[in-house]
Amino acid sequence: MNQESGRELKIFAGLVGLFLLLYFLPVETGRFQGALIEAFKLARWYAREHVLLCLVPAFFIAGAIGVFVSQQSVMTYFGPKAPKWLSYSVASVSGAILAVCSCTVLPLFGGIYMRGAGLGPAVAFLYSGPAINVLAIVLTARVLGWQLGVARAIGAIAFSVIIGLLMHGIFLKEERAKAAAAQDLILGEEEGPSRPLWQVALYFFSMVGILVFANWGRPLETAGLWHAIFKAKWTLTAFFAVLLGVCLWRFFRVPGRWILLAAVPAALLSAIFPAYPGISFTAGAVGLVVLTYVAGEELTLWRDQTWSFAKQILPLLFGGVLAAGFFLGSPEGKDAGIVPNVWIQALVGETPATLVSRFVGEGHPVPGWLALIWPVWTNFFASLTGALMYFATLTEVPILRGLLDSGMAQGPALALLLAGPALSLPNMLVINSILGPRKTLTFIALVVGMATFSGLIYGVIVS
Repeated sequence: MNQESGRELKIFAGLVGLFLLLYFLPVETGRFQGALIEAFKLARWYAREHVLLCLVPAFFIAGAIGVFVSQQSVMTYFGPKAPKWLSYSVASVSGAILAVCSCTVLPLFGGIYMRGAGLGPAVAFLYSGPAINVLAIVLTARVLGWQLGVARAIGAIAFSVIIGLLMHGIFLKEERAKAAAAQDLILGEEEGPSRPLWQVALYFFSMVGILVFANWGRPLETAGLWHAIFKAKWTLTAFFAVLLGVCLWRFFRVPGRWILLAAVPAALLSAIFPAYPGISFTAGAVGLVVLTYVAGEELTLWRDQTWSFAKQILPLLFGGVLAAGFFLGSPEGKDAGIVPNVWIQALVGETPATLVSRFVGEGHPVPGWLALIWPVWTNFFASLTGALMYFATLTEVPILRGLLDSGMAQGPALALLLAGPALSLPNMLVINSILGPRKTLTFIALVVGMATFSGLIYGVIVS
C-alpha cells in the first residue's frame, strides 16, 4: 500500500468512526444531557474564576519573559548545562512562590521553555507551580490531618526534582542538541539594549505580586496571618499595580500622563463597585493593553508576545475544560458528568470485601488475586482520575474531604493530591502543543506512576 492510499484509508476510517459516534449518540438520555450542561457549567465557572485573574496576568508575565529576559539568562539558570542544584532549586522555589493552578502555570512554563530552559528544570517548574503551594499544604494538614499534609509536602518537593531529572535523562540526546543549537543562536545574536538586573527584577516582581494576591484564596480560619492577607488582598494587588506603573514610567519611559489616564477607569470602577473588584481589575488590564499601543517598541513587542501565548493556549484550555466538565462534571453539579461520581467513590473507597458483597452477594469470599491487586488499582485509579480532573487552587482539599468521608483510603488520597493539582485534561492538551506527544505522555506517565507508588507506600505506613 502506497503512502497516498494509506492516507485516504485513514480519512475513510475517521469518517466511519465519526458516523458511528453520531449514529449511536445517546442524546435522549438524561445522563448525556446532564453531562453536556455540566460541560458548559464548568466552562462558565472557569471563565469567571480563572481567566481574568489568573490567566491574563500569567500571559503578560510569559510575554515579558519572551521579550525582556535574555536567552543567555535563561540558559544560565535553567539551561541543560546549568548546575543541577541551581536550576532545580530555582525551578521548585519559583513554582512554590507563584502557587498557581495547573492551567495558570502553562504560559509561564511555555515562556521559560521556549527561551531555552532545559526540559528537566522547565518540567520541575511545571510540576511545582500547582503542586507545592504553602497555603494548600497548610490547609491539607488542617482539614485532612497532619500526616497527609506532611506527606504531600515531602512528595510534592521530591516529585518536582525527580520528575525533572528523569525527563532530562530520558530525552538526554535531544536536550544536548537543543543546548548546542541555543548556544549557537546566542553567539549569533547581536547584543541589544541592556537593562540593569534590578530593574528587570522589580518589573517582574510587580507582575508576580499582582498574580499572587489577586488569586489569594479564602482560608478556613477567620483570624490569623492568612486571613489578614486575604482581607487585604485587593489593597496589596493595587499596590503592586501601582508599582508596575512606576516601572513602566521610570524604566520604559512611558509618559506618566498616559499611565494615569489608563489607571483612572480602574480607580473609578473600584470606588463605584467596591464589592466587585474583578470589574476594576479588568479595566486595569484593558488600560495596560491600551498603553502597549502608544508607548514604544518594547511594549509593542511585549503585547505581541503575550498575544502569541494567549492564542496558542486559550483554545486548547477551553476545549479541555469542556471535555473535563462533560466527563467528570463541574463544581456546581453533583454526580452529573457522564462518569457517575459513585463509580469513582466505589473504585477508590471500597475494600475488596465490600466490593464483592455489593456485586456478588453477602458471604462470598474475596478472591486472592483481587485482594492482591486492589491496593495497586485504587492508587493507580486515584492518580489517573486526579490527573484528568481540573482542580483550581485549594479546591482539591474539600473535594478530597468528601471522598475520604465516602470511604476513600489514605493511600489513594495522597496519590490524588500528588497527581491532581499538577495535571488536568486541559493542562495536558496545552503541554502537548509545547512539548509534543512523546514528552507529554512521558511526563503524564511519570506523574501518575510516582503518585501511585507514593500512595502505596504511604498506605502501608499509615495502616
